Amino acid sequence: MNAFLVSVLTFWNDLKDRASGEKGATATEYALLIAFVALAIIGGAVVFGTALSGWFSDLGTNINSWAKAPA
Repeated sequence: MNAFLVSVLTFWNDLKDRASGEKGATATEYALLIAFVALAIIGGAVVFGTALSGWFSDLGTNINSWAKAPA
């Protein structure tokens, strides 16, 4: 019975520490930071992807014009 009481008290103290600690606030801050970094990566990928698509289109047009040139 004594070991059970110690377990319950330890569990209760852990719950109180979690409720009064700042771990939740820190986790929220990190989550927001990760979200902003993800948005920056997605935005950069969209801009870079659009530019890369245009570059490949120009390259394809140039190569296509070489194939149609008279020999």
